[in-house]
Amino acid sequence: MKGILVNYEFCTGCHSCEVACKKHLDLPAGEFGIKLTETGPYEYEGKTGKERWEWTWLPVLTKACDMCVDRTEKGKLPMCVQHCQAWCMYYGEVEELAKKIDGTSRCALLTQ
Repeated sequence: MKGILVNYEFCTGCHSCEVACKKHLDLPAGEFGIKLTETGPYEYEGKTGKERWEWTWLPVLTKACDMCVDRTEKGKLPMCVQHCQAWCMYYGEVEELAKKIDGTSRCALLTQ
């Protein structure tokens, strides 16, 4: 089974994955194959400066996502992974992607 691993600790919220996917699938306005969701800001009591606030972005696959089967069958990456500006998205076998989760970063493993 194939999947996409997102190390969302490094996602900057640039929306490159959304734009690349939307263009590749030729989706109409308001529809997405991958949608960037925003959580936060969360305030942490007892913290100061940059450590006081957390703002997280997480790409989420929608029903329109087919993991770019037309591309991946040719050995190419899905458009969202190829165009990720933060290099925090990975595509491959779920078992192999799970091995990349080392517990030091916050990750999400997305499948269809």
